[in-house]
Amino acid sequence: MSGVRFGALCWNQWTDWPSLLEAGVRADRLGYDTLWTWDHLYPIVGDPHGPIFEGWLTLTAWAQATERIRIGLMVGANTFREPTLTVKMATTLDHISNGRAILGIGGAWFGEEHQGFGLEFGDGFPERLRWLGEALPVMRGMLDGTEPTAAGPRYRARRTRNLPAPIQRHLPICVGGGGEKVTLRLVAKYADMNNVGGGVAQVRRKEEILLEHCAAVGRDPAEIERTTGIGTVFIRDDRAEAERIFRQAFERNRVATMWRDQPVGTPEDVAEMLAPYLGLGYRHLIAGIPAAYDEESMTRLITEVKPLLERIG
Repeated sequence: MSGVRFGALCWNQWTDWPSLLEAGVRADRLGYDTLWTWDHLYPIVGDPHGPIFEGWLTLTAWAQATERIRIGLMVGANTFREPTLTVKMATTLDHISNGRAILGIGGAWFGEEHQGFGLEFGDGFPERLRWLGEALPVMRGMLDGTEPTAAGPRYRARRTRNLPAPIQRHLPICVGGGGEKVTLRLVAKYADMNNVGGGVAQVRRKEEILLEHCAAVGRDPAEIERTTGIGTVFIRDDRAEAERIFRQAFERNRVATMWRDQPVGTPEDVAEMLAPYLGLGYRHLIAGIPAAYDEESMTRLITEVKPLLERIG
């Protein structure tokens, strides 16, 4: 896929609804390609004893309020819902958005919210990944209209109809996570998009392993759109001012320790930090945007950083 694409991952924690709604509308207006939020029930960055809005309902409101941007969870928690219900929700979102839905899914990791809400968390990450491995063929089958049956140890479903079908002929599944033995193999088998993070060196390693899994399962890796989280973006002409806004946003989200190696600085600084991803084939860059959804940074990432990267790549 040519060009550089940007996604806006607007944090749905430690915020108010009008601000979160406007952040999504702004991303659409500015020309971001994709719009995401988290599927969590407690805040996951900073203090978990605070407000957070539910992910699917946030997407639904954004779908009504936007016009062209594609919308999904980064990523949905497979443990929260039966995979059949998740597909029904994604399909409904596809109709509400007129064909702009992405089904984001992952194994889930935050034990505290599962305990607090009484949700099954399994006996460890390997079991949750087995559940995800059971869920994905059901999801793909329902989206494709094949009326799949699940008879595994975790899920039971029988010739599940999904009507109406999605507007999109092939509604994409985005699998998030970089687990090298299981998650990336599931990406190779089922995903239309992946999502990994952790910096350039980490993404490079995960990409090598993903290619090995694609070869093992006979999948053309070109069929999988590569996406990566790039951290939180704060842009100013003055580096110290960008750092101040960054710290201010993290304080608002009750984060005690600032994240390191973030794309914070001038447009040139940010472009220089992001350019290596392009060489790895990761051209869909997803920016974390915490409340209060800094408008200047959101704008300059598209109007200034994106043209710089397009000239490079």
